[in-house]
Amino acid sequence: MPSTTTPTEDKLHGISIAQGLGIEYKEIAIDSILNEFLLMTQLEENNLAIGNLKARIRMSIIYYYANAKNYLVSGTGNKSEILIGYFTKHGDGACDIEPIGDLYKTDVYRLSEYLGVPQEIIDKPPRAGLWNNQTDEAEIGMSYDLIDQILYQYIDNDKKDSEISEILEISQDDVDMIINKINRNRHKSKVPESPQKTIL
Repeated sequence: MPSTTTPTEDKLHGISIAQGLGIEYKEIAIDSILNEFLLMTQLEENNLAIGNLKARIRMSIIYYYANAKNYLVSGTGNKSEILIGYFTKHGDGACDIEPIGDLYKTDVYRLSEYLGVPQEIIDKPPRAGLWNNQTDEAEIGMSYDLIDQILYQYIDNDKKDSEISEILEISQDDVDMIINKINRNRHKSKVPESPQKTIL
């Protein structure tokens, strides 16, 4: 589901993988839907809001297909993205199953190499293509290699921020940036809050 900000090589790689695996696919450009939204709302343009809208448009389309064909929607989120909330709520975060959801991003790279994914795909900078020249690591402000080391120490080894800073020999500010993302974005993976009734 490309838009004008989808890098051409990303689209070609997607088609190549689908064809190589014998997967039936359909290309649906989302720009006309996006433009109709923007025309209707008439708000000042905001890259982040537009990027999230693109993800939600794609979610709506893919769930329409899934509903019509009695399919499940497979997510693409990995453990790193899920933990720090690097996904669009009700967008690419919406799915029925999350096949690589328990693999850190660096684990996904290793699995990709094991499965024989073309090296040019593995070597590409991770990006959602939601606006021009966007990359995950530039947006997050840190490489996935370092993010995963912090997450592993914090989540798997239950280390405190000061301990992680010492173990990885990095500033505590870098550690805290990732921990803050975890805490700030927990709402994305939770059922919405409801007022609790009180029995008198």
